[in-house]
Amino acid sequence: MSLLSLPQMGFNAFFQQQLSLEQFESYTLARIIGQHRTHIELMTEQSTCLKIPVTSLMVNLTVGDWILINQQEIFEQKLDRQSLFTRKSAGSKVDLQLIAANINTVFIVCSLDQNFNLNRIERYLALAYEADVEPVVVLTKADCCDEVDELRRQVQSLDPVLMIEAVNALDAISIEPLKSWCSTGKTVAFIGSSGVGKSTLINTLLDEDSQLTGASREDDSRGRHTTTSRSLHLMPSGGLLLDTPGMRELQLVDCEQGIISTFSEIATLASQCRFGNCQHHSEPGCAVIEAIAQGNLEHRRLENYGKLLKEQARNSESLAQKRSKDKNLGRFYKSVIKDSKQRKNQ
Repeated sequence: MSLLSLPQMGFNAFFQQQLSLEQFESYTLARIIGQHRTHIELMTEQSTCLKIPVTSLMVNLTVGDWILINQQEIFEQKLDRQSLFTRKSAGSKVDLQLIAANINTVFIVCSLDQNFNLNRIERYLALAYEADVEPVVVLTKADCCDEVDELRRQVQSLDPVLMIEAVNALDAISIEPLKSWCSTGKTVAFIGSSGVGKSTLINTLLDEDSQLTGASREDDSRGRHTTTSRSLHLMPSGGLLLDTPGMRELQLVDCEQGIISTFSEIATLASQCRFGNCQHHSEPGCAVIEAIAQGNLEHRRLENYGKLLKEQARNSESLAQKRSKDKNLGRFYKSVIKDSKQRKNQ
């Protein structure tokens, strides 16, 4: 990869206004393009891949972040983010995981086979809207599906202005429409479960085999994990492409507004219910239930709306409890250290 200027790397006025002239002259601006357990990879105007070790002094960073490093290539400061994707950590662990920062567009990849799932697309849309990033639904394996128009119609029913592209990920001509979101200075991210053709699509956009690909299991269309770490790549179109590992388990946290935006018609209907605390089950004067009865709203959509709201509330509450516990534990440690110092002084 050749050296890039700051604007080509995605640097814009939002980040520039955070820095003083002294900081511009004293430090080097760098963007995180790769993240590993022991080190992070940076892109600067002087280097395409500068590696610096992860230390305990660093704040919580993720791919896409802009940071300042000093002349000794030591981390100094993280710039405020323009956008941020987060999720609850996979499994039973109660923690917030950063996925990517400073993204302009997110390609939500779903294949037109047994993997096709409207509930999952709605989940990803909530994540995108919460991060304040433009979503584009990319339906892959269009060349292997006889119901492309029908499945596309189903996705469009989620939002009449939602951008949708049906493609053959192996065909450069088929994916040409996606390049309008991949111009110089723009950063796009890919999210989607394993086996949907994400890595194949990335290879075609990059015009090279930079990502490993793995065949889906024929019995259930679920793929093997072929990407194990987040990384940023330069596309021939001039944009930057962020790849993320396939996420089978994407639990929402602190995402209420994103869910409401995804199901905006339900939120609008709910405001018309007779009772302000209507649960949309069997209450009289429920505008949501009436819309379902008239065929203007799918019952599936209402169920998923309630499910995602409950999930994010439960996860947010668990995270808040953990933060409170960690804060109290930190106070305890400080008091122990303080008492220990006082005893030594005596």
